[in-house]
Amino acid sequence: MARETTYLELSQEGGGAHKFYEVTVDGTAVSVRYGRIGADGQSQTSSFPTVDKARAAAAKKIGEKVRKGYAPAVAGARAARAVSRRQVTSAPSTARAVAPVLWRFRTGSSAFGIHVDEDRCWVGNQAGDVHTLSHGGEVLARYSLPDGVKCLVADDFWIYAGCDDGTVYDLSSKVPFGAYDIAADVDIFWLDIHEGVLSVSDRSGGLTVIDHEDEFQWSRRSSGANAWMVRADGRAVYHGHNKGVTAYAADGGAQLWHRPTNGNVLFGWQEDDAVYAGTGRHTVQRLSKATGAEEASYRCDDAVYACATSPDGRHVFAADNAASVYCFDADGRRVWKLGTGGGSALSMQYLDERLYLVTTDGSLICMDASEAAILAAQAGSVPTAVDVKSAAALPVFTPAASASAVATVSVAAAPPGGVVVECVQQGGRMRVQVVSGGFEPSWNVQFPRGIREPGARYVVDGLHAASGGFYRVRGEIRRLV
Repeated sequence: MARETTYLELSQEGGGAHKFYEVTVDGTAVSVRYGRIGADGQSQTSSFPTVDKARAAAAKKIGEKVRKGYAPAVAGARAARAVSRRQVTSAPSTARAVAPVLWRFRTGSSAFGIHVDEDRCWVGNQAGDVHTLSHGGEVLARYSLPDGVKCLVADDFWIYAGCDDGTVYDLSSKVPFGAYDIAADVDIFWLDIHEGVLSVSDRSGGLTVIDHEDEFQWSRRSSGANAWMVRADGRAVYHGHNKGVTAYAADGGAQLWHRPTNGNVLFGWQEDDAVYAGTGRHTVQRLSKATGAEEASYRCDDAVYACATSPDGRHVFAADNAASVYCFDADGRRVWKLGTGGGSALSMQYLDERLYLVTTDGSLICMDASEAAILAAQAGSVPTAVDVKSAAALPVFTPAASASAVATVSVAAAPPGGVVVECVQQGGRMRVQVVSGGFEPSWNVQFPRGIREPGARYVVDGLHAASGGFYRVRGEIRRLV
C-alpha cells in the first residue's frame, strides 16, 4: 500500500511562528515529524490495529493543525529563519590577580549551561554538545543534541537541557529524549523545572508554564523583553527581564509582586527565601521571595553575566563581562575580585569550596575558592591549571532518531526490581499508569509522549513520587513484549 504524506507549514511575518508539521501514513503506521522550518525536527511513530484507524488518526492530527492556521506547503520552498543567539562580549579583566584555576576543559564553543552536583559536573555549549566531568576534571561522557544548549537545569535526580530547537531534553538516562516540546517559534532564553513542572522564559519577555504531562498550564507576557532569568519553587515563579523581576503564583500565575531592577536582568539565582538578579548596571540585587523588597546589593565593576551563592548564604559570587569573578559577604561587602584567566563567565555554581564557571570562550573552569587559595592568589601564587582533554573513545549519546526508539530494548518479562507501567486511554488523552503493586494506582506517570500507545506496557528501573501527585521515571525504559 502506497505511503501518503501530508506536509503543512505555519509561517507568520514579523518574527512569529515559522514551523512545519508532516504526517505520513504507511499501512498501519502513522509517523509525525515537526519543528522549525529548515530543520530536521523531531519525529514519532505510532501503530494502529488497521489501516482505516491509522488513516483516521492521521486525518485527526492534520485537522487539528489546519484549525490552528497551518496550510499545505512544499518542503524546502521556505528558508529557515535564524535562531536568536545570545551575543556577548568579553573584555580583559581589570583584576590585579588571577583566580586559582585547578583545571579547565575547552568545549569548543561558547557555553551557557552548567550544573554541578555531588557526582559530576555538566556543561552544555552553543554547538549542542553536553559533557559530563568528574570533580577532578576527567571527562566521563558526551551528549550530542540537535541545536545549541541555552541552559542546563536539575530537578532532583533529573537533568534537562533547554535547546534552540525548542525542545527540552531529558539527559537522565543513556538515550536522551525530548521531555517537553516548546513552541518551535519560541526562542528559549532560560528555563527551570520544579517537581516536573517546567517554566520557560523567552526572548520576547514571555513566561510559559507546562506540567509534567507536557501540557500547557498558563503563560504571562511581562512588561519587558529578553527574559534571561526564571527560577521556580513550590510557591512562585520568579521572572527576570529588562524591566525588572516579577513573581507569579505557581498555581495559576497571578502576579504576586514586581520589582524594577538596576538595569536589565542578565542572570538569576535563588535560595530558599531570596532570589538574586544580576544586572547590566554592575549589580547583583537580592530580593525577598515573599515581598520583592531589596534586601542587599552587591556592586561589581562591569555588567554582571552570572551569579551564585554558597549554600549557607555566607557568600555571594558574581562574574562580569570583563572576565572577572567576585566574592561578597552576605551583607554586600566585597571580599575579593580576580580574573578568570580566560573568557567571561556566563553561568556559575559553587560546591565544596570550588567555584565552577562556563565562559564565553567555551571553557568549563574549576577554581579553588577556599580562603587559603584565594589569599595565595592575591599574593601572586596560583597553581598550574590542568588542561583537560577528552578521550578519543569517549561514549557519545544522541537523542533517539524517533520517539519510539527511546525504549531501545524489549524484554519478555520485568527484571527483578523493575516497575511495570501501562498506557491507557483517559478522556481522549493517552496516560501512563502503574501496573506493579505498591504504588498509588490512580496516579499518572510522567512518560515520553512519543512511545505512548494504547495497551503498551513498559518496565522501568524505578519510580519517584512527586509532590504534585504523579510518578517520575528513573533509569532506562524497556518495552514489554
